[in-house]
Amino acid sequence: MPSAELAATPARAACGRCESPVETGDLRCAVCGLPTPGEALVDAATRVEFLRCEGCGAAVSYDVEVRAPKCSFCGSLMHVERPEDPVEEASLYLPFTVDPAGAAEGLRRWLGTLGFFRPSDLQAGATVGELKPLWWVGWVFDAEVLVSWAADSEVGSRRASWAPHAGQQSLNLRNVLVPASRGLSAAECQAIARGYRVDSGGPPPEARPGVLIERFDVQRSAARRAIVEGLERAALAHASTWVPGSRQRKLSVAVLPRRLSSERLAFPAYVLAYRYRDKLYRAVVNGQDAAVVTGKAPLSIAKIVLVIVGGLAAIALIVALIVVLAR
Repeated sequence: MPSAELAATPARAACGRCESPVETGDLRCAVCGLPTPGEALVDAATRVEFLRCEGCGAAVSYDVEVRAPKCSFCGSLMHVERPEDPVEEASLYLPFTVDPAGAAEGLRRWLGTLGFFRPSDLQAGATVGELKPLWWVGWVFDAEVLVSWAADSEVGSRRASWAPHAGQQSLNLRNVLVPASRGLSAAECQAIARGYRVDSGGPPPEARPGVLIERFDVQRSAARRAIVEGLERAALAHASTWVPGSRQRKLSVAVLPRRLSSERLAFPAYVLAYRYRDKLYRAVVNGQDAAVVTGKAPLSIAKIVLVIVGGLAAIALIVALIVVLAR
């Protein structure tokens, strides 16, 4: 994610147990799970209808004039869902700055950067099929956390190669992305997140045929596991500097959140299906930077076999030389 700072959503109350900010719509504290104080927070949240996929579980905006009887991600049937609990809304929508032609070109360029083990004609032979514009949703957190870490290093190892070390560290994390998308995987969201300009957000877009707008289908207080996993990924990047010595292994962290504030954002992307030799593959292109792409791509079996055979031949040649020299 970019380093631009986000303004935290104004907190209307604080948790009575851990004092973390409680935001509009929270039924429970996102840190400790304590029920929120008062009904005002619940009443202020938006109650909506959305389309739920019966296959992959994706939730997208429902509009009477822009209907989607089948899921655009997996093709399964969709039905209108009216949740009883309030549903969180994206506060800002980042605009598309890449058009469909630019997304297709970004995909083609990406296919040419995948390395030796891909088919030589992949870039020229791939044909783009479906291309779906999408706003996927996620939380962006600022958090104060207590990090417990453990790792092995060479410091204090004596006769052994490694010695165990552990400790705790307070850490302030900024702009930690936790995806709430069902249509895109968490790995896909993380892979394209680095190309977004979080300071470019604006109001919700008008519904248009063919453009998917995902909805938050859970509150942040019900997504504590996903939030903690996101905070642990962010903390892991800092933890290596706390381990003594120059070599380390088995680094792990556990995070205890103390305070959380969040922004709810909708991120633009294109989901593309491309065909290579009669087989379909999926890719996702960042809607603000066509150079940021993730997806699946075929491998060249012939090249893999060639490398294996070449490696075996090299080993056989080395063995033969050793035998000759040993005589």
